[in-house]
Amino acid sequence: MRTERTRPRRAAARRLLPLVLPPVLAASGLLAGGTPVTAAPAAAAGSTAPAAPAGTVLTGPQLAASWTGPLSTRGRYVVDAGGNRFKLKAGNWAGAQGTWEGSGSTTDPADNQAGQVSYNIPLGLDRVPIADILAGFHTLGLNAVRLPFANALVHDTAPVPDAAVTANPQLKGRTPLQVMDAVVAALTADGFAVILNNHTTSYRFCCGLDGNERWNSGQSTQQWENDWLFLVGRYKDNKRVVGADLRNEVRRDTWNDANWGWGDDHDEYAAFEEAGNRILQADPDMLVVMEGINWQGIPTDITPHGRPMLTPVANLSNTLIRSDKLVYAAHFYAYTGPANTGAGSGPGSTSDPRYQDLTPAQLAQVVDQEALFVTRAGQHFTAPVWVSEFGAAGRDGSSAKEQAWWAAFTDILVRNDTDFAVWPLVGWADNSGKPQDSWALLSYAPTGARTGLPDGGDWRATDWNKLVNAPGLTGPVARTARWNMLDLDFGDQITSARMLAQPDWSVGNRKGVCPDTQRLIGLGRGNGRGLCTDAGQPAQAPGAYVTVTGWTSTGQGDWAPGYDKLQCPDRYYAIGYSQRNNAMSALLCAPAATPLPTAGHVTWFDHGDNRPAGAGSTGSDWAPGHYKGQCADNEYVAGVADTWRYLEYGVPDALLCRPLS
Repeated sequence: MRTERTRPRRAAARRLLPLVLPPVLAASGLLAGGTPVTAAPAAAAGSTAPAAPAGTVLTGPQLAASWTGPLSTRGRYVVDAGGNRFKLKAGNWAGAQGTWEGSGSTTDPADNQAGQVSYNIPLGLDRVPIADILAGFHTLGLNAVRLPFANALVHDTAPVPDAAVTANPQLKGRTPLQVMDAVVAALTADGFAVILNNHTTSYRFCCGLDGNERWNSGQSTQQWENDWLFLVGRYKDNKRVVGADLRNEVRRDTWNDANWGWGDDHDEYAAFEEAGNRILQADPDMLVVMEGINWQGIPTDITPHGRPMLTPVANLSNTLIRSDKLVYAAHFYAYTGPANTGAGSGPGSTSDPRYQDLTPAQLAQVVDQEALFVTRAGQHFTAPVWVSEFGAAGRDGSSAKEQAWWAAFTDILVRNDTDFAVWPLVGWADNSGKPQDSWALLSYAPTGARTGLPDGGDWRATDWNKLVNAPGLTGPVARTARWNMLDLDFGDQITSARMLAQPDWSVGNRKGVCPDTQRLIGLGRGNGRGLCTDAGQPAQAPGAYVTVTGWTSTGQGDWAPGYDKLQCPDRYYAIGYSQRNNAMSALLCAPAATPLPTAGHVTWFDHGDNRPAGAGSTGSDWAPGHYKGQCADNEYVAGVADTWRYLEYGVPDALLCRPLS
């Protein structure tokens, strides 16, 4: 959703707010990974040259045959059921999130975004048959659609007015949810992947302090999760409904900021992880898409404020019960900035630079810092990043700065082979064919006549076709080892589907358990953090897990004399741990299908970090401010040592690391 408070209400308005980020204005000349970047020249506004075709345009049957659902992830890439790269080349088909701006009549165009009344269903169904809209999506070179919706839609039992579906009379008498069913069915039958996006709570659109700031604005977290479970169940059998984009642009409300990891009812990190795991328990095939925090702080020049997006993920990443289902997302618009709301004047306006004020090198550095760093391989946070909203005003609606930003930003997406979704796909045009929302890529007049990016005269076309036709990784994606962190800061973090179904295995203690396909490989000293991996993961034997609360000497003898020890039985490896007040309480151990070596070495981390050079996730900090111990990638944790001497209060001091073979 584009946000700019000072644009006229009937103009296209979208994108949102910022945390305090360090200023990033020193020109580096580098993209993520160190690739030099230069801006492509901006096309002239109002150009009447025909747009170049968006490469090979696939028909519905061709697109459907090109991939198989469900989708999952391998490292930084999304892949289909065959393990082949599925780059999300997507757009936002808006409308079902509502277009009413919060005052006046819900059906008066003057009171709706860009003069467009969506009737709370995807835009355009009053003007053209759905097949024609989908044909336009194919022409744009898309393979996926982000479908925003309001929670209100889930509960709305009133049929949409006939005027909302004039060009699709088969939809008359249906509720907004039933219309969305038909849209989803049509999209997926035509080969498109669909990612549902919880955009708003009510049908009010958009932005700032509109009552839709958080997942629990205007509703409880429980209701929000239940709505997601309802929709996931509704579309579970359609494997082209591939993802749940949990909430759009989480931001500050009047009194409170959202946060990442504080453990309260404004904690997006915790809420998204809980909802994601509940969704995966209901449908293990869904991608779970998590946007970062879009705005924190009060936007004045004398108060802290900024747009953190994914920066907190660097030290506190999410772990789901399916570690191959997490996708992170971020939004970028020219007129907003790392600490700029996009407001042109009045409340919310600050002197901070906008993204369009940055040089191409500065922009690349900021985009990497706020989002694309997450794609770096072998870290606890490594995941695909989907830029699920970006856009610019086409035809007669843009400025020279916005055009230069569009060129530079699409260069970044191309050079980083980044998944994307443009905002928005569909809008209205007046009787002369002039778009009412100049951001839309396809605009339809009341007669059904189309004015679209593929039809010529839109300056964005050159860079759009550069983007959709860009070379990138295709074909099979190799499986890579994963590392995921555990966080016991405020309670349990059970990321094992098996253990979530079991009774409490360490009563009264905070517990962390790795995903079922991983094992424990590292611990932080004094903060409850842990690290899991599947690198060289041994196969599990059938049988029960073992909870150990003490040490039994084996052939290796006393490997930490004078220290308390928790040690798994031989042939078992640690998959979880429990603590009380940061003191070690128990280890949870899983049986290996084949014998494991019982000789090993001790990794002490009581006086500093002890992480093997070149091992997984050593290029990132998963326990900031605390010493960390970590076994090598080809080892397993067999035991943990701690002491209550020297006022150490039972925090972990050493790991017993044994080789996997």
